[in-house]
Amino acid sequence: MNEPTSSGLSKIWLYGTVFFTGAAVMVIELLGTRLIAPFYGASLYVWTSLISVTLIALALGYYVGGILADRARTGLSLIIALSGLLTLIIPWLVGPVLLATDLLGLRLGSFISTLILFSPSLIMLGMVGPFAVKLSTSALSNVGASTGSIYAVSTVGSVIGTLFLGFYLFPVVGSKEIFVGVGIALLLLSLAVLAIERRYSKSLKTTVTTIAVVILGGVMTLFVINANKALLTKDDLQTRFEQESLYGWVRVIDKPKENIRLLTVDASTIGAASISHGENLLTYQKIVTLIPQLLPDMKKALLIGQGAGHMAMTLKQHGVVTDTLEIDPAVAEAAQKYFDFEPNGKTIIGDARYEIRQLEGPYDFIILDVFTGGSEPSHLLTVETLQQLSGLLTKRGMLALNFVSFSDNGQNAALNSVAKTLAQVFPHQQVFISNPGDDFNDFIFLATHEAWDLETAGLTGKSYDWLKQRLLVLDQVQGVVLTDNLSQLERLQIRKSEHYRRMIVDSLGVNHFVR
Repeated sequence: MNEPTSSGLSKIWLYGTVFFTGAAVMVIELLGTRLIAPFYGASLYVWTSLISVTLIALALGYYVGGILADRARTGLSLIIALSGLLTLIIPWLVGPVLLATDLLGLRLGSFISTLILFSPSLIMLGMVGPFAVKLSTSALSNVGASTGSIYAVSTVGSVIGTLFLGFYLFPVVGSKEIFVGVGIALLLLSLAVLAIERRYSKSLKTTVTTIAVVILGGVMTLFVINANKALLTKDDLQTRFEQESLYGWVRVIDKPKENIRLLTVDASTIGAASISHGENLLTYQKIVTLIPQLLPDMKKALLIGQGAGHMAMTLKQHGVVTDTLEIDPAVAEAAQKYFDFEPNGKTIIGDARYEIRQLEGPYDFIILDVFTGGSEPSHLLTVETLQQLSGLLTKRGMLALNFVSFSDNGQNAALNSVAKTLAQVFPHQQVFISNPGDDFNDFIFLATHEAWDLETAGLTGKSYDWLKQRLLVLDQVQGVVLTDNLSQLERLQIRKSEHYRRMIVDSLGVNHFVR
């Protein structure tokens, strides 16, 4: 048998192979969160699961690949073909796997589902490196250089794959389509490698098996593209808008029988209105209608977390110019097209921590409405963030913060941590519950530098009574201060995330959250 890598020129195909498979590893890892997030969220726990599973799978691949490489110099094409096939079936398996792991909870459920979905293809891709090292090593004296160059090229491929996916590919192509594309590319690569392997080995078994896997992959491709989801669905739901953005799976969903239109991002509802009149249906947002009575001289406001834009439109009716800050352009588009949102101030698209540093203010009123039922953007609820927002407020300005959690009779650790963190920046705060009597709720914090209370706030009789019955007293001693250095918010909100996800899935059907 002739040596396949007797010259530098003949190594080019080997470097090209490890370059592409290295890129495929990172594409699968990064895209994994977009398949898991609509169901489990894009929390730290999901990312931890993906990174851990990737490392576990690669370690197994390196180990098994090394053993197989010592036993035979052929089979690289079959390994790549199997990785392509296993990548192709990932989108098809997502729904059943996520549903099967739902009862395991957020942390274990996300880890097990990630392990089942992504480890098979990643193990096969991990096996490529040892095979490539074996093929590129002609003598023991150059094993170090061969190993270093192979893994260097693979790492460069991972970097290029990461940049290309995040900066160019993912913003314009859906995650499911990218998975299919990567799977097909791996199958085609396996055929090219097989053709090269045939030059120095006429192994009929490897050739037949590889071609059979490629053919099976082609059939699977057609199945994945054309198959109807065999999942439960709600026949009374109508999807008006759907777009997979960099930040989530954005949808506008109508429930005609209930006269409800929802704006959702993954498994979180961020806007709700009546279909017939466009009336805002989220109770917690109705408190905004009372703010002009609390701040009668208010002229300018900032809304962080635009959602459907109802709060900005309410303030507009009172003559308040409202700048809106939304991280997801797909949400901003849906709000204007399906919820009749018309901004009367600046419309800013970007991450809040960066964008608020660019703002000059001052604002009479700032609304921080980003803590819904989905993943917690914990970096937006720290002492440092609140200090930045405080610097944008007028002397008599007010910060309103919406937070979804359990009440636990006022003893919930996450809820009390929010209150304690706010108290580090704002001397005065009042807390209101959206729907009195329900343990799981929206909680609205109104924080100021100057003292105020309902008795002297100038509210009308009905408004006073409505707000008074929602007033809540929290025990800040039960909370912890949230900082950029240490924020325990995601840990404290695990029960909330699990409850909210199941509540939304039960309401809309699993077909709206798994693909």
